[in-house]
Amino acid sequence: MLNVKKRKVLFLCTGNSARSQMAEALLRARAGDKFEVYSAGTKPESVDSRTIEALENFGIDAVTLHSKSIESFENESFDYVITLCDKASLECRNFPNTVNQFAWDFPDPKTRLGNESFTVTLNELNNRISMFLLVENKYTENKTDNSDAVLEQFQSNDELFIDPVSFYKTLTDEIRLKTLMLTHYHGELCVCELMEAMDEDSQPKVSRNLAVLKKARVISSRKHGQWVFYRINPELPFWIKQVIAQTTENNVGLIQEPLRNLAAMSNRPNKAEFCGMQKKENQ
Repeated sequence: MLNVKKRKVLFLCTGNSARSQMAEALLRARAGDKFEVYSAGTKPESVDSRTIEALENFGIDAVTLHSKSIESFENESFDYVITLCDKASLECRNFPNTVNQFAWDFPDPKTRLGNESFTVTLNELNNRISMFLLVENKYTENKTDNSDAVLEQFQSNDELFIDPVSFYKTLTDEIRLKTLMLTHYHGELCVCELMEAMDEDSQPKVSRNLAVLKKARVISSRKHGQWVFYRINPELPFWIKQVIAQTTENNVGLIQEPLRNLAAMSNRPNKAEFCGMQKKENQ
């Protein structure tokens, strides 16, 4: 077996009290056999107790973490220097003796809203490190092109693989975008409900856009009697579900009028009856 030299990674932030400490602990826990991992701050502070709590709740031992100054690494060489805030990125734009320098900008959990801000930041960092490991994996042990292996890993992690370009193309039409937002909010809608919500008179127009979404496997459908109900495909990869969810939750104004139209609609398919009949058929 080849003896591969570990690559050195330095995470930088201003205080070295939260984000960079999380990143150091995460990468060491996940790939300490391949990377030597460090963190530092341009103006170091004590490690925030909420950082340690979030890491320990995540199952990572954090008792040995301590804050360090960037000056303690000034004579060392690194394969990767990764800044985690704009200020550190500006102050350390060209870190000396570095092969690769990346700028990952994450909000400071100390100023984020919500009771779980440190946990949210930790999860976001973990997702970014997953991508980092997946991409940089091609440089480990042997430096052959393993694009097929990368694709296989994506496919094994998700029940359904969808090309990002194809997915984002489905969002370029207003009807398709609002359809995804409305079905995300309501869970399941039929053509007549979508037409009423978006004030569209042309059923073929709405149906054509639904066909595009269905062909791209972004939505799925099921038929009951005269009704065909559409919903977000439950087998979509998590990242696509998150895009749809975040788009909807952060742009509610775009569908406020459609939601009012839908609430005022008469003769909507009876979902309770639909569920009850479905249950009887399955008995």
